[in-house]
Amino acid sequence: MAVLPMKRVMILGLRKDRKAILESLQRLQTVEFEKDSALPADDPVFSFKDTSDAKALFEKNGALAASALEILNTYSPEKSGLADSFKGRTVINTAEYEKNVAMRDKIMETAKRLNALNKELVDAKAEIPKTEAQMEALSPWTSMDAPLSFKGTKKTRAFIGSFPEALDEATIVGTIESHSPDITGLDVSVISSSDEQTCVMILCLKEDRDAVEEALRRMNFARAPVSDAVPKEELDNLKKHYAETNAQIERLQGQIASYDKERSNLKFLQDYFTMRSDKYDIISKLTVSKRVFIIRGWVPAAEAGRIARLMSNYKDAVVEFTDPLPSDDVPIVLKNNPFSTPVEGVVSDYSLPGPGEIDPTVPVSCFYYILFGMMLSDAAYGLIMVIATGILLSKFKNMETGMRKILRMFFFCGFGTIISGILFGSYFGDMIPVVTKTFFGNEITPWCWIDPLKDPLKMLLVSFTIGIVHLYVGLAILFYTDIKNGKPLDALYDVVFWYMLVTGLIVVGLHEKIVYGIVGLTAPLGNDTSVLIGTVVALVGAVGIILTGGRESKNPFKRLMKGAYALYNVTGYLSDLLSYSRLLALGLATTVISQVFNKLGSMAGGGIAGAILFIIVALVGHSINFGINALGAYVHSNRLTFVEFFGKFYNGGGRAFLPFSMNTKYFKVKEDY
Repeated sequence: MAVLPMKRVMILGLRKDRKAILESLQRLQTVEFEKDSALPADDPVFSFKDTSDAKALFEKNGALAASALEILNTYSPEKSGLADSFKGRTVINTAEYEKNVAMRDKIMETAKRLNALNKELVDAKAEIPKTEAQMEALSPWTSMDAPLSFKGTKKTRAFIGSFPEALDEATIVGTIESHSPDITGLDVSVISSSDEQTCVMILCLKEDRDAVEEALRRMNFARAPVSDAVPKEELDNLKKHYAETNAQIERLQGQIASYDKERSNLKFLQDYFTMRSDKYDIISKLTVSKRVFIIRGWVPAAEAGRIARLMSNYKDAVVEFTDPLPSDDVPIVLKNNPFSTPVEGVVSDYSLPGPGEIDPTVPVSCFYYILFGMMLSDAAYGLIMVIATGILLSKFKNMETGMRKILRMFFFCGFGTIISGILFGSYFGDMIPVVTKTFFGNEITPWCWIDPLKDPLKMLLVSFTIGIVHLYVGLAILFYTDIKNGKPLDALYDVVFWYMLVTGLIVVGLHEKIVYGIVGLTAPLGNDTSVLIGTVVALVGAVGIILTGGRESKNPFKRLMKGAYALYNVTGYLSDLLSYSRLLALGLATTVISQVFNKLGSMAGGGIAGAILFIIVALVGHSINFGINALGAYVHSNRLTFVEFFGKFYNGGGRAFLPFSMNTKYFKVKEDY
């Protein structure tokens, strides 16, 4: 378990080398840049460069490339499956990178062309519903031989429109005359009629137009859409336009799909502008003059050699490494063995080690796999986890680091689950005895150390024992940390006294029936002498806690009261210990649900039909049980780590190391130094 030592780095170079140096450092991903906050704003030589405009331009170009790629994926989807999500980014060398960079203008034209084609396509698609609506509006008027804009002759006035119901000519004439009895001449022609509307052309003398219009208004008359063309001719034109628009859509989709071979180039273009944008964000942190630039930041001490070899390629550049000062906010990088590295994510999810703290990854990993295994506690489920994660890890060598850590963590959790499953005799629950009894008539029960269903108190005792060891290891780490930081008295006050109190109480408790009965013991552990020793040890620990728990206070009374309050925290130890009963609870949940599905599957008895039913129920049921309880085991393993274990010794608060890197989506460039 280790927090890597860090060094400050200062690189000074000529501005003509800035682009090449920054791109190499970005590919190395080992330098965290830091702005020189001590530089005066009015410094006559050095200053900071405003890169916001350039950064915005690169972000815009990156968005254009991403949009082009999305358009291409819409009309020519990339063939991919679930397994592709484990592939990771494609690795290219610097020669391939430079080759693609040289083509960026050409690729950019492709991206612009795809966006332009998509704009045409969007416009064409918008034309379809519009044309359909126009065609639908004209369809009732196709038998009319005059344009809908016809307003009448020199002496007549025409009204072209519709009523919202089915009407015949006589009804219309009669209704109009009833509303306007003084009308002298009226001609009504029904163009079309349906239950929903009646389309008509009404002619009247010009002098009657106001009276007719008023009558039509009372009849909810709606004017037809204005068009200077004859409806049938207009409809034919719209149909032709509709067909041409559909053909245009098909042609544009084909044109977009024809750029399928440019997909990789577009991915590179998007990544390239992302890298450029990130680089210009970094440039804003550089101290620059007319001819030189200065980089300040952090590197892991182990990477200093690679940085020095890289900078040796630039004869005018200077690199300098120095140790951090006590007042520096040093970023944190963890480095652990292959067994423990997978749970670094669990530690960082809580918080990275703060100043003076050790990296807790190794002890966390040792307990994490055990806790997870006990909560899932099925050998078959564990075997599935080991096989599935093992295949993925071996097949996808280029997997991203974060995903690889997660899969490796579940790989080791799978082993913990297998061991727990064997100890508790669970293989898909009780599938072995159920199958052998139902289909072969001879029940076979596998060996187990503890059957949690038949002996839950023994299982509870095991859970509490693991909990006590877990908490004691946490206190031991606090003891080590205090000694390492030159605080031996703190180690005595905050660890040894608590060891004495809690251990003494456990020894005394195991002699009391109310305690040993809970954990399934039929007789007390120890004798009167052990009780006496336990009592004395616990009292010494309690007195020590009372006298030292408030030692930061100068007032004796306040110090004593704070010490008494610190002693009250013994109830917190009891609470922490009870939390480990979840090892029993979640293990039982996995087992019981498995047995329920096995019971349901075997209800049809033996035979082919029974076997088919059993297989179907087992596949569905155990998939659900595995998913739910694996998630539960993950959540509660984190809970026991964060609350109970870290609560004894760990505060965190460290700052993560954020190197200048390639935050790309599809490619990563390998730098050979």
